[in-house]
Amino acid sequence: MRVGFIHACVAAAALATSSLSLAQNAGNWPNKPVRIIVPFQAGAATDLISRQLGQGLGKEYGQTFIVENKPGASAIIGSEAAARSPADGYTLLMSGPASMVTSRFLYKKLGYDPDAFEKIAVVAYTPNILLANPALPFKTLPEMIAYAKANPGKLSYASFGAGTTSHMAGEMLKTLTGVDILHVPFKGAAEAIPALLSGQVSMYFDTIMTGLPYVKSGKLRALGMSNSKRSAMAPDIPTIAEQGYPGFDIAPWYGLVAPKGTPAEIVAKLNASVNRLLQDPAFREKLTANGTEPRGGSVADFAAMVNTEIPRTEKLVKQSGVTMQ
Repeated sequence: MRVGFIHACVAAAALATSSLSLAQNAGNWPNKPVRIIVPFQAGAATDLISRQLGQGLGKEYGQTFIVENKPGASAIIGSEAAARSPADGYTLLMSGPASMVTSRFLYKKLGYDPDAFEKIAVVAYTPNILLANPALPFKTLPEMIAYAKANPGKLSYASFGAGTTSHMAGEMLKTLTGVDILHVPFKGAAEAIPALLSGQVSMYFDTIMTGLPYVKSGKLRALGMSNSKRSAMAPDIPTIAEQGYPGFDIAPWYGLVAPKGTPAEIVAKLNASVNRLLQDPAFREKLTANGTEPRGGSVADFAAMVNTEIPRTEKLVKQSGVTMQ
C-alpha cells in the first residue's frame, strides 16, 4: 500500500511540475518555430490557407510557422499526428469538417478523438463547385440528373477523400435527387482534377479556388455551387439549392486547433492574432482572391459551429449508408 501511495505521489508531482512548466512557457510562447499540420496535399485549399496564415502569424510573432503536409486517410493521418503531439503550443492543426465532424460517423474506430483538440478560431470557408467533364452529354444540373436517372451507375464523382466535404456533397446530391452515382475518392485536387480531365471520372466537387480556373479556361464545366449563396468570384454559376434542391448547403471550413491541454493563454493569443489578421485588408485580399471567405470569431463561436454540424452530418451519413473501415 505504501509503495502504491508513493508512486501516486510521484505521478501527481510530475503532473503538477509538467503543468507548471507549460504555464511558465506559455508566457514566452513562441520562442521557437511552430508547425501547422495540414492533413491534405500541398497545393490543396487547406494547404494554401495554412501557408497564408503561417506567413501572417510569423510576421506578428517573429518566429517561423512551418506548414507540414500529412495527407491521407481522409485527413485522419494528419489529425492523429496533431492530437498525439505535445500540448505546448508548438504544434497546431488546420482542421476541417473531416477532422472534427465527419470521420466520427464514418469510421468505427479512429486513432484520435475528434473532440480532443483546443479550438482556436475558424479562419475561413469556401464553397465547393460541382465540376463535370465537358465531353459528357449534359450542360446543366437538371440535364445531368435526367441523364443519371436514365443511365443508373454510369456516372461517377470524385472527392478529395472519403469523409471530406466533397464526398458529403456528393452523397447529399444522391440523397436529394435519387440518382445512382459512384463515388471515387482521391487524396486531393492534384489527383482528382487530372482524373476528371481525362474522363476517368465524370464529376468532382472541388473547392472554388482550385476548380474555377478550369471552368474559366473551358476545360471543365460548372453545374452548381454547393453552398447556400452564389460566390462573388463566379456570380453566374447558380447554387444547387436554387436549381430545385433547397437546403443543399455544404462547404468546407478551415479552423485552427491545438492538442487538448494546450495552455489557455496560448489559445487566447492565437485567437486574437487570427482575428487581427482577418481584419487586415491585405490579408483578407489574399484569402478572397482565391474564393475564400474570411470567418474569424471566438473560441465559443467555433465550438458552436461544430456542435451544430455534428447532428446534421450524422443524419447525412446515416441516410447515405456510407461506412469506412
